[in-house]
Amino acid sequence: MFDLPPIELSRPVVSEIAGTISISCWIIVFIPQIYEIYKTKSTRGLSLHFLVLWLIGDIFNLLGSVIQGLLLTVILLAAYYTLADMVLILQYMVYRRREELASAAGIRHLASDENFAALEPILLSPTTSHVEELEPLLSHCEVARTSTFHRFLHNFCIVSGVIGMGFISWYVSFIRSCRGEHGQPIHHPPNLVMNPWAQVFGYISAVLYLSSRIPQIWLNFKRKSCVGISLLFFLFACLGNMLFIASLLVVSLDPQYLKVNFSWLLGSAGTLLMDLTIFIQFFIYDSDDDVVTGPAPPTAPSSKTSKRSSRHTYDTIDGLDDSIV
Repeated sequence: MFDLPPIELSRPVVSEIAGTISISCWIIVFIPQIYEIYKTKSTRGLSLHFLVLWLIGDIFNLLGSVIQGLLLTVILLAAYYTLADMVLILQYMVYRRREELASAAGIRHLASDENFAALEPILLSPTTSHVEELEPLLSHCEVARTSTFHRFLHNFCIVSGVIGMGFISWYVSFIRSCRGEHGQPIHHPPNLVMNPWAQVFGYISAVLYLSSRIPQIWLNFKRKSCVGISLLFFLFACLGNMLFIASLLVVSLDPQYLKVNFSWLLGSAGTLLMDLTIFIQFFIYDSDDDVVTGPAPPTAPSSKTSKRSSRHTYDTIDGLDDSIV
């Protein structure tokens, strides 16, 4: 019924598959973080220096890849990165301005809020405390464990879907090219002529990519938390870099070819290692973050002490914003 061409896993075909899936990952990469900021209405967990350095690196990457005449996937990725960076930075500035206005308004009303809390009935505290002591500790651990499993399942389904859509996109293009007048996909040989300006731009972008992660890693370390940044954001970045490296290396291991593409390989490989560092921070600070972002117990504390403790927990994290880096 369907006359579908067979797939021969030659080097150009594998490169195209890896490159197309890489593009799919990079198309999606900014969406989880944009949604995270929209959902929390906060930019506290994200470093502005990280975004600005990433944007400048993408601009140099785009210029260098166009001048050097690299693979079309490289040029398309660089152009999309630049546009997406601008959107994320614009969103960051809008929500940061809202936070500053809300913070200024909160300081003006802080004294009245404290006076209102002092009028809370004293008899509620012992009752609430007694109920909380009877709450089984095991049930909260089970809820947290179930929540972690659901997050893992949710992330796995999203990643699998993006990879699947990337492969389908490549296969549709593969079918069209096979049914063209040449009867098979056309693979253009890589450009092995080194352009000095392109190489300069490529190495500048590599340095900027490596430097961009340092403010975010430092911010996470100072806050002892990854609340406010999306795990999928860095997961797709890692997948995109790995597949991008594979799409370049599988084409050829010729020394001249590697020399021409070395700056882009260096930037992707170095960024991948830095993103893995942020992944480690996610797992190290995961238990602490569950205390802040995890499900609330059935009986919410109403005592003045509990309110201040909860507020202090959030203030401790939110107070360490990107101004420290």
